[in-house]
Amino acid sequence: MCCGVYKQALLVRLTSDDAEVALGKPHTRIFDPTGRPMKGWVVVEAEEVKTPAALKKWVQQGVAHARSLPAK
Repeated sequence: MCCGVYKQALLVRLTSDDAEVALGKPHTRIFDPTGRPMKGWVVVEAEEVKTPAALKKWVQQGVAHARSLPAK
């Protein structure tokens, strides 16, 4: 899985390094639905993906990471 929808936000799976960079941007936070943060998963609030280009950028990052993972 590379990305999805969580409540009113985009959920994106990234490398650890990319997640650190992403968390430094506005309207992002670590995905923590149960009190245990999920490493590499970033919640991107709607304010950050208002345009098709912005959404595409985030989805492309998630797809790139998913493609880099070994097949299951």
